[in-house]
Amino acid sequence: MEHSRAAARDGRVAMADVARVAGVSPQTVSRALRGHPNVHDSTRAKVLAAVEQLGYRKNDAARVLSSGRSLTIGVVSLQTGYYSRTSLMYGIERAAAEAGFSVAAATTPSLDTSAIEAAMSRLADQGVEGFVLAVPLIHVSRRIEQLTAALPTVTIDGSRTPATEVVAVDQTLAARLATRHLLDLGHETVWHLAGPGEWLDAASRLRGWRDTLEAEGRTVPPQIDGDWSPASGYRAGLILGRIPDVTAVFAASDEMAFGLIRALHELGRRVPEDISVVGVDDIALAGFCSPPLTTVSQPFAELGALAVAHLMRHLADPAAASAPASIEPALVVRASTGPARLLDR
Repeated sequence: MEHSRAAARDGRVAMADVARVAGVSPQTVSRALRGHPNVHDSTRAKVLAAVEQLGYRKNDAARVLSSGRSLTIGVVSLQTGYYSRTSLMYGIERAAAEAGFSVAAATTPSLDTSAIEAAMSRLADQGVEGFVLAVPLIHVSRRIEQLTAALPTVTIDGSRTPATEVVAVDQTLAARLATRHLLDLGHETVWHLAGPGEWLDAASRLRGWRDTLEAEGRTVPPQIDGDWSPASGYRAGLILGRIPDVTAVFAASDEMAFGLIRALHELGRRVPEDISVVGVDDIALAGFCSPPLTTVSQPFAELGALAVAHLMRHLADPAAASAPASIEPALVVRASTGPARLLDR
């Protein structure tokens, strides 16, 4: 008891403290706070009394006990510091708050199916009412199918299970906009620095780039593979900058484009006089690099808000069917692209 009082005084009250005061297990506390029907009224009353005594998430707990709902959505994302993930979470959290919901986030160290399954299971154990998956479902396990069937789920990268809804940016169009822009500037072809193949976004951009070149009867150069990082862009730049025929490069992310441009500068290749570069995302730094980066803008915050809106509609009416939603990207032209130079033959 003394431990629980000390914890309450310094704000470190845990579910285990509530369980000790109520004389029940932490699992029973969790079930009581989620309004589980198998918890007896007298037990629930003990839990509520302990919550009140210790101040354990008092407002949230009272809300759950009175409504039988957690009013929480779970978000699964990759452990990364990339701007796109941060901006996406901002849109999700803002939209959830406006709807009266909180957000519980779980990150995965990889895109391995077991890692995604574990993250979703942790959130389900916390009583979330639905999921937003900000990771591609490359392979789907039986457990993931069960979770997405049991709880409303929205994915934001185009991947899905039979029970999920999809909201996404049209990544094929993003690649077409970038490639078409460079061709319109007179470049004979466009090289591509691709993202990792396990990401559906990267695969869609690769397809859009290739389809655009083939539709114009242009040579399709071999792709250079990156991993979204500036370092991979830098490595690609050291290769592309040494190929005399390269005059235009479409990089699948702004971060990779930054690294690419750095390598070109070091090799004495001017951007855009010698090589034009286009990125994707339009992150906050894109307009401040040297030269300012032409890129395809993706409204990440809007995408996050749209995912939440789809989830809220499903929670309000589980029987309602929603069609996949797609947001169109937009080309933002800056100084990193220019007319093609004449090649020495």
